[in-house]
Amino acid sequence: MCSNGTGMRMTIQFLTSTKMISPENLVGFFQGWPNPPSPETHLRLLQGSDEIVVARERSSGRVIGFITAITDGVMSAFIPHLEAVPDFQGRGIGTELTRLLLLKLGTCYSIDLSCDPELVPFYERLGMRGHSGALIRNFENQNGEATLDTGR
Repeated sequence: MCSNGTGMRMTIQFLTSTKMISPENLVGFFQGWPNPPSPETHLRLLQGSDEIVVARERSSGRVIGFITAITDGVMSAFIPHLEAVPDFQGRGIGTELTRLLLLKLGTCYSIDLSCDPELVPFYERLGMRGHSGALIRNFENQNGEATLDTGR
């Protein structure tokens, strides 16, 4: 249960598949991104991930948070996305999404993610360690419209 900001209580369900999700349920994400993915592309992102956990309002079906992982299924996993819609941030949804995904990935030797320095303490609270890394960001492809031919 969680308050929706109006004092009303709501039931949140955590899902590990996209079977009950449509693009209409994926509105309000990627705030502040200069080139955000559309809800249709967001659904493809979820469907293409090896592991997901989605927080959803039971009554409306609205997705209010999600986390994804890419994994080889043997030793390594990478967490590229964790987000809660702005009006649900600060309510523990990101913590629960991360906790549930880390449980699913628990047998992996390495679970990595890249985040801004100010977010490191959030992940450290969940048992992760801060670490340096390197990355490339192709902001012209940020909306997810360009795709790789991966043979999937």
